[in-house]
Amino acid sequence: MTLLDTLGIDLPIIQAPMAGVSSPAMAAAVSNAGALGSIGVGATDAVGARAMIAAVRERSRRALNVNVFCHQPATADSALEAAWLERLRPHFERFGARPPSVLKEIYRSFLEDDAMLAALLADKPHVVSFHFGVPSAGRIRALREAGIVLLASVTNVADGRLVVKAGVQAVVAQGIEAGGHRGIFDPDTEDDGLGTMALTRLLVRELDVPVIAAGGIMDGAGIAAALRLGAGAAQLGTAFIACAESDADAGYRHALAGDAANHTVMTRAISGRPARCLRNRFTEFGADVSPQQIPSYPIAYDAGKALNAAAKAMQEPGYGAQWAGQGAPLARKLPAAELVAALAAELSHALAERKLQTQP
Repeated sequence: MTLLDTLGIDLPIIQAPMAGVSSPAMAAAVSNAGALGSIGVGATDAVGARAMIAAVRERSRRALNVNVFCHQPATADSALEAAWLERLRPHFERFGARPPSVLKEIYRSFLEDDAMLAALLADKPHVVSFHFGVPSAGRIRALREAGIVLLASVTNVADGRLVVKAGVQAVVAQGIEAGGHRGIFDPDTEDDGLGTMALTRLLVRELDVPVIAAGGIMDGAGIAAALRLGAGAAQLGTAFIACAESDADAGYRHALAGDAANHTVMTRAISGRPARCLRNRFTEFGADVSPQQIPSYPIAYDAGKALNAAAKAMQEPGYGAQWAGQGAPLARKLPAAELVAALAAELSHALAERKLQTQP
């Protein structure tokens, strides 16, 4: 069985599950167009996840990917968190606001979220994908026994071997070019920063499960390049941010369409974990901060979201989590289904052109 058969799709295209951006309407449109639509539920609870899945199914009966966060639960440090809030205070005051008095762990990890597991087992999306790690053997066994296909993001070969041993059926090779949070399992360990193409080739050679290339891929030519390197499909996130169905706000869209798209940077200041973002006021602030000064993920994100809300209330969009990959300048403002059709046409052209070039 091919990867496309396993995933229940016609095209080797996966729309990345971007929490806060990938709406049910987007996922449904992508799935109906023959690719794999995805939603990210790591930023909501089981009730919210079930509502999102239901909203997709109102629009599509095709395969759906539901992504969960498998980070280690945060380690609270009241002194560190208080110092962080004081460091952010001048930025809050710039917008006539005060920082929160305390910070909390705003997202619950799937590693310990029994209600989320129960929701997924009840609703049975065709695919469940993991980010930041993998859950326990018992959770993986329960999901697989329910007939759910499992994917996991990895950033190096060692983690690829680990997730395959854990029982996932395909790995997402997340290159350093990718937008959003790095899928590294431990954010405090050294990150080799492997690019998408190098990582894809390494994983294809080392693993006996399909590999999905992710990071910096924005068009059919990029998808074709990934397939030629042995990937079974490509996952695209930034390419879908400008779609009409995206939940990205106006400031995010404006930044993506401007010069900031040429200057994505890795930052930890917004959420507490390394993530690639359009250069903005928050990333500029974070450039002068050491990782040791930032609270754990997602505790730091509580402060980041509060600061963004204060800034947006005063018409300043530059403190948002404007995640984007290095291919951001190639983003197109198209409805999701039209983008999938364009990607498919470009892919077909690139493969046909390559075939002609190699014929004697």
